[in-house]
This record gives sequence, C-alpha cells and structure tokens, in this order.
Amino acid sequence: MHIAWFDVVGTSGVALVLLAYYLLQTGRWSGHSLPYLVANLVGSVLLAVSLLYTFNLASFIIELAWIAISVYGILRHRHTPPA
Repeated sequence: MHIAWFDVVGTSGVALVLLAYYLLQTGRWSGHSLPYLVANLVGSVLLAVSLLYTFNLASFIIELAWIAISVYGILRHRHTPPA
C-alpha cells in the first residue's frame, strides 16, 4: 500500500481535530480557549489540503465551514477582554 504525502497531512489533521475534541470533552481545554480554536483550524486546513488531492465535495464543504468557524472563534478570542 502506497501512502502519499497528502494522506499523511490529512491523517495528521484528523489526529489534531480528534485530540482537540478529546481534550475538550475531558475538561482539559475550554471550547473558547485559543489552543482549542487553533488546533481545530490547523487540523481542518490539513484535512482540506488532503482533500484537494482526493476530492470529496461533502467533506470539503464541512472542512471549509470548520475553518471559517475556527477563524471566527480566534478573531472573537482576540477581541475579547481578559476576564
């Protein structure tokens, strides 16, 4: 079985998104924390890159939405005064 570089990139994205979700569910990260938001953004970008080589429209749409929501969260986080 041949594993292309974009498969490694996409799988890394999956691992990062799943790790972020795990850390959120175990209470180690908050859904509003910068590490959570950045992990989701980077993971989604990596997944989207891999989809450019093995395209799937539905998956690509959800990754674009995930990227947009993550960017929104990061921008909101940057403009929220510290508590």
